[in-house]
Amino acid sequence: MTYRTHIDVKPDVTGFFDPVTNTISYVVKDPASNACAIVDSVMDIDYAAGRITYEHADEIIDFVRQHGLQVDWLIETHVHADHLSAAPYIQDRLGGKLGIGSKITVVQNTFGKVFNEGTEFQRDGSQFDRLFDGGDTYTVGEMECFAIHTPGHTPACMTHVMGNAAFVGDTLFMPDGGSARADFPGGDAGVLYDSIQEVLSLPDEMRLFMCHDYGPNGRDIKWETTVAEEKAHNIHVGGGKTKEEFIKFRTERDAQLDMPKLIIPSLQVNMRAGELPPADESGKRFLKVPVNTL
Repeated sequence: MTYRTHIDVKPDVTGFFDPVTNTISYVVKDPASNACAIVDSVMDIDYAAGRITYEHADEIIDFVRQHGLQVDWLIETHVHADHLSAAPYIQDRLGGKLGIGSKITVVQNTFGKVFNEGTEFQRDGSQFDRLFDGGDTYTVGEMECFAIHTPGHTPACMTHVMGNAAFVGDTLFMPDGGSARADFPGGDAGVLYDSIQEVLSLPDEMRLFMCHDYGPNGRDIKWETTVAEEKAHNIHVGGGKTKEEFIKFRTERDAQLDMPKLIIPSLQVNMRAGELPPADESGKRFLKVPVNTL
């Protein structure tokens, strides 16, 4: 698909790094107004203690207020398996509409069964304000934005393009980090390769912003690169690597990876748009742990 990019529109992008989950959240400001979007926020959890806190989200909220910004959108690039979303907490304090890819319904159906959520758990994406399909457009202030469906890591992954900035979620990492795993339910290495090529079909000068960085080989944490840099130097897909080469590498590599430490709470919360599971009759909330007895 050919996208109408606005490479001359240069939003102000501020990244907020969470060292616990190696996640980068973003405030993206329309250069022509005080409107902004918040991308991939993080809610803090002490998993062993069952304690939820909001230091990371409060940092973003303070930044928005100090700069007099108006939140138009809270964007989730996908249903994260390694951190919990703080979107409803931020939305309650700053407003804005919450959006995610329309294939959230596939994720909800899959993990609704895994966590035995029952019929009370809605699997239609209604927890979100907007479900994006590939090619859908929206605005942040006066800045035209659009969504690209980039599945492979998960079925609901989207890349959001805002002016000359594209937020790729887990589809790509920095050039020396490669790409996301493709072995979660609904993931597919071949589909991921095609999605990466879709991102790399954007203009060479398009800025790309990562959802995660792990500082390979001890380098400092980074989260911004360009399409040109990824095409030339990405260790998994750059330099003309073929789809067959990528599928072979990605499949072999994924077989060696452990599950993310926060996958159990993350999926239960994020498929609910960042809300915790409903309280029981005593007012307590619980997260489930499916047990494999085989």
